[in-house]
Amino acid sequence: MTPESLVSQDWHGVVARLGGAQTLETSARETKAFLRPREIKNAVDLLRLVLAYCLGERGLRLTAAWAASIGLVDISNVALLYRLRNCGSWLAWLIGQALTTAAPAASRGRLIRIIDATTVPQAGSAARRGNKLWRIHSAFDLPCERFGHLQLTDEREGERLDRIPVVKGEIRIGDAAHLQPDRMGHVIEQGGDFLVRACWRNARWLDGRGHPIDIIAELRKAQHRGLLDRPIWIRRKHGAPLRVRLVAVRKPAPAAAEARRKARRNAQREGYQLSKKALDAADWVIVVTSLDPEEFTTDDVLALYRLRWRIELAFKRLKSLVGLRGPPGFDERSAKPYLLAHLLMILLLEPLIAEFEDSPRFAHAA
Repeated sequence: MTPESLVSQDWHGVVARLGGAQTLETSARETKAFLRPREIKNAVDLLRLVLAYCLGERGLRLTAAWAASIGLVDISNVALLYRLRNCGSWLAWLIGQALTTAAPAASRGRLIRIIDATTVPQAGSAARRGNKLWRIHSAFDLPCERFGHLQLTDEREGERLDRIPVVKGEIRIGDAAHLQPDRMGHVIEQGGDFLVRACWRNARWLDGRGHPIDIIAELRKAQHRGLLDRPIWIRRKHGAPLRVRLVAVRKPAPAAAEARRKARRNAQREGYQLSKKALDAADWVIVVTSLDPEEFTTDDVLALYRLRWRIELAFKRLKSLVGLRGPPGFDERSAKPYLLAHLLMILLLEPLIAEFEDSPRFAHAA
């Protein structure tokens, strides 16, 4: 199934899964995307027209010609652009509804949320020179394998571990960019747990009495065993030091050698001297977590962190399945709806992918 088919023979199914024509009409009016029928008779036709442009490769002029040829609406490319610019809030609302409908029940067990972000470039040479990006902040929920949160910002909005509300009892997994002690504390306060990749020098590590700890010295002590699991504290900007659990595992020799090569390459490219401590740290995978050791063993913690690759696959699917790329044009009023239309489409397509993968024919082929 392609985005093109979702604006043709499968269109009635799309409308039904978004709540039906009346829901679309009401939400479009409330968000001022559709106020009165003129060339476009209703909100359903407006959504079909907007998705056809955003998900296709025709451009404004050819999309308008396509709409006229199938009897959908006779509209100019300028009028289509005007309508698109008014649809940002409506598309964001539809995404919120789609996420709510697909949300897993927390009572089925502990929800695992993988937090990450991906970017697409903004249009224009000036934007490229200034490294202007659109950033899509995401939470990928397990075991349902669905996006549970999508938020669009520009590059000025950084990644935050506590960007989205915590579901009580969830386990939130993040990469090294989310080693944010104050925000990790917020997750705990809201009833969740976290599991975050750690860099040895990106935090102020303390013992129970508030004295600094040399993480590399601790790793060297555990070198023969190849495993470390101990309580530790991280200094926060606000509040008392945060008590966490430090878990580290020594990488297999080939992986450690590759990590050292990469570290040396980066140092050479950036023009700095690589320290012995940095080389030693490259041999290890280091994570911190709030998970109780009596409930989650060291192996459990490491197995949970290995789930992070799932969101990388989800991003690849997002960019390949619906063709997510940088939006055309310079105007934020049209760029945001363009990207939001793609995010809405991936939410509509995810259950269909699951149905295909669960089908006897697909299972037999696998």
